[in-house]
Amino acid sequence: MRLLTAAAFALLFASCAGTRPPAPPAARVANAPVLLPVPSDPTVSFSLSFPAGSQMDPPGKEGLAYLTATLMAEGATTRNSYAAILEQLYPMAAGYQVRVDVEQVTFTGRVHRDHLAAYSDLLLDAILRPAFAADDLERLRQRALAHLTRTLRYSSDEELGKAALYTTVFAGTPYGHLPVGTVAGLKAITLEDVRRFYRTHYTRDTVTLGLGGGFDDALPGRLLAALAQLPAGVPALPPPPAVTLRGRQVVIVAKPGPATAISFGFPLAIRRGHDDFYPLWVANSWLGEHRNSSSHLYQVIREARGLNYGDYSYIEHFPEGGWRTVPPVNVPRRQQLFEVWIRPVPNAAAHFALRAAVRELEKLVANGLEDVAFALTRDFLLTYSLHYADTTATRLGYAVDDRFYGIGPPGHLARLRGRLATLTGEEVNAALRRHLNPEHLVIAIVTERAEALAEALASEAESPITYDTPKPPKVLAEDALIARHPLRIPRERIRIVPVDELFER
Repeated sequence: MRLLTAAAFALLFASCAGTRPPAPPAARVANAPVLLPVPSDPTVSFSLSFPAGSQMDPPGKEGLAYLTATLMAEGATTRNSYAAILEQLYPMAAGYQVRVDVEQVTFTGRVHRDHLAAYSDLLLDAILRPAFAADDLERLRQRALAHLTRTLRYSSDEELGKAALYTTVFAGTPYGHLPVGTVAGLKAITLEDVRRFYRTHYTRDTVTLGLGGGFDDALPGRLLAALAQLPAGVPALPPPPAVTLRGRQVVIVAKPGPATAISFGFPLAIRRGHDDFYPLWVANSWLGEHRNSSSHLYQVIREARGLNYGDYSYIEHFPEGGWRTVPPVNVPRRQQLFEVWIRPVPNAAAHFALRAAVRELEKLVANGLEDVAFALTRDFLLTYSLHYADTTATRLGYAVDDRFYGIGPPGHLARLRGRLATLTGEEVNAALRRHLNPEHLVIAIVTERAEALAEALASEAESPITYDTPKPPKVLAEDALIARHPLRIPRERIRIVPVDELFER
């Protein structure tokens, strides 16, 4: 005689009693939505983020997170071809796109509320029912490969230098390859890899829905109910990379060209929400506020000496600096990088420009900000930061990023302005001493004079500068100091890489 299990007994009892067993609980999305209602806005902005960034790429499959997400955003669904999706979106004057970064994948879009139902159905299809078609995979694979082997290597030495900096600093960690992947990794990815990655990482337990603008009360519930169709699961998240630099090291990318691009930096232990982040923001703004001609590096290298088009610094990831004017959203990271970006200078001035920038960083850390510089920069940021989020979509992006960083209301930007109002110069200088150490640097250089520059750096050869037009005596006197400023980089810490070898593996 077989014994009844507890579940079978419960079913039998329920049938004898003439009642139905209780229904299983309905699946639910684990994360509360991020809602930013703006009733006066006639559009609705969408955000759907997953912790499915490139740090989740399996070894040898670098680029899998990127291809999976782009296939969802720019490929067919089981209901529509990609051409049919574009045809339906066109009369709405709308679309959706994806940003793949190291930690997060974020799908975003915006539509007029007159088209809300049709648009949200298409967006949900992309998330819930991607077709992962073979022809879409090959199209997007080839585009990614072209970006690495042609666009990144040959169209912008500045972006190439930044990429070389990041991959060198974080080599050997899950941050150690670009979000788009590597050449070998992209070539190795199969459709089954994509489907497995999707099933594992796109789950109802990890998705965060964000909505902003003129949506009604029913929309969040409808979208959450649909997203509950995603499978359950929380994939193991790798810890943030632990990187310890010792001294200074240089990677020189050997590439023909009339100018030299330079980036340098080091890992930064703090991020948004940390109390020291805000005084460091002031110091960094003074040193190299992005696209701001009043910042110090700009004045020293561009304005006084005319060596390039600009010089900037950052305390958190800032992609697309060549065209972006304010900090981006949807690129949150648990491990940040302090970075200086020296836009291309004439090849003959590369050694001098590097010395000038490193010297200014050293002076800032050693001496701190003077009272006048602190007050001017703080007052500037109080108003300039108002431009960081001037649309509903951008404010929503900041709110979603706040969720990532664990920053509660009123949010990062309001906290920034609140801290600025009470911040002191002493706090700024103390934060500088705690977190910025220019003695430990990775320097990335893109130049055609790779061997000669490597020898000049190692030998501490003097690097005098010449000008086509006369310069004031004060500038010339300082030039003599810059030209002899020690960088302390031994030859064995300088590596030369041919451009065609970058991003292969």
